[in-house]
Amino acid sequence: MNQKYDVIILGAGAAGLMCAIEAGKRGRRVLLLERADRSGKKILISGGGRCNFTNLHTSPDNFLSANPHFAKSALARYTPAAFVHLVEKHRIPYHEKKLGQLFCDRAASDITAMLEEECRDAGVEIRLNTKVIEVRKNDQFTVQAEDASFGAPRLVVATGGLSIAKIGATSFGYDLARQFGMRIEPPRPALVPLVFSERDCKRWCDLAGVSIEVVASTSSTKRNSNPAFRENMLFTHHGISGPAILQISSYWGGKEPIHLDLAPDRNLTADLRERGHRDQSSWKLLMREVLPRRFADRWLETYPLAGNSDLAFADAEHQLHAWEVRPEGTEGYGKAEVTAGGVDTDELSAKTMESRKVPGLFFIGEVVDVTGQLGGFNFQWAWASGFCAGQAV
Repeated sequence: MNQKYDVIILGAGAAGLMCAIEAGKRGRRVLLLERADRSGKKILISGGGRCNFTNLHTSPDNFLSANPHFAKSALARYTPAAFVHLVEKHRIPYHEKKLGQLFCDRAASDITAMLEEECRDAGVEIRLNTKVIEVRKNDQFTVQAEDASFGAPRLVVATGGLSIAKIGATSFGYDLARQFGMRIEPPRPALVPLVFSERDCKRWCDLAGVSIEVVASTSSTKRNSNPAFRENMLFTHHGISGPAILQISSYWGGKEPIHLDLAPDRNLTADLRERGHRDQSSWKLLMREVLPRRFADRWLETYPLAGNSDLAFADAEHQLHAWEVRPEGTEGYGKAEVTAGGVDTDELSAKTMESRKVPGLFFIGEVVDVTGQLGGFNFQWAWASGFCAGQAV
C-alpha cells in the first residue's frame, strides 16, 4: 500500500528530528523513517553519554567545507541560543564545560526525549526498524521499504555519514545523491585518532595513556584554512589521539606532516638562563618539569642535547616547539566521530538545503559537505540545517 505524506524524512538523527519538528509545526503531514531500533542513536553516545548539544561560540569558522561560505545562512537562521531556548523549555539541566561547550547535566537521553516529545506534539509519525530498499521519483517521491511503500512530493535525506558503523552508519545518503546526478565531495574520516608507522609506534606507543598539552597544526593546502588547536594530545597503543589530534585530523591531507608544539608559551633557554645553570643535567630537569616524566625521558633518548653551546640549546628548543610527526593514517570510520566530505554544497540551496537539480529533494546534517570542529559544532549544524529544510518543505 502506498501511503501518502507531505514530507518523508530518511534518518531520525539530530538533523532529521529537527526537520520533522519544524515541518510538523507548519502543518505538514510528516513521516520519519529510521532503520535502527530507536531514534537519535548518535545523540545518545555523544559527549560521553552527556551530549555536547551545541557551542555558544559557533561561527562559520568552526566548519570545514569545500565552500566555506555555505553554512553561514543556516547558522544565522538557527543559532545556539534557539536550541538552548528549546532545552530550557523542557527544563533540561545543562552546564558549560569549557570553551562554550554545553552538556546535559544528567544524560544525552534528555535530548532525544525532548526531540521525540516535540515530534509527537507536531504530529510527526516515526517508524523505526524500517530499512529503505529503493527511492524513485515520478510526479512525487516513492520510498520503498521492506514491508511498505510511501509517497510524498518532498523527500529529506538525513542519513548521516560513514562514521560509527556499529550504530548503523551506511553510504545510503551518498548513493541516493549520486542516483539523482548530484556530486559528492569524497567522504573521509574526521575527528579521528591518528596511527603511527611501525617504526614510530615502536618508539612512542608504549607511552599509551600519557597526555600532554600541545598546539597542533598542519600545512595542508587542500583545506579551506590551516588552524592551530591548543588542547591535550594523548598517546595510544596505535599512535596519537586526544582533542588536539582529533581537531587537526579533519584538516590533515593524509601525506603532509603534523606539527606539534610540546611546550606552548615556554621559553626554555630563557628559563635556564634565569636559573643560572645550562648543562645536560639542568636541561633534563627542565624537560621533566615541562613534559610528563616518562615522555621527557623518552624525548631525551630520542633527541639528545648536542652539547652545551648556544646553538645546541636553540636547536633543542626548536625541536620541542616544532615536533614534526608523520602519521601513517587514521583509525578509520570505526573511531571517527564524524565524516567529512559529502553532498557537494554547490548542489544545494544554502537557505533551504534543497537540491538545485531535483525539486523537492533536500539533504541535511552530516551527509552534506559541512563538518564541524570538536565541541558541539556538528550538532549545531544538524539543528540549523534541519531547521532550514523544515521551514521549506
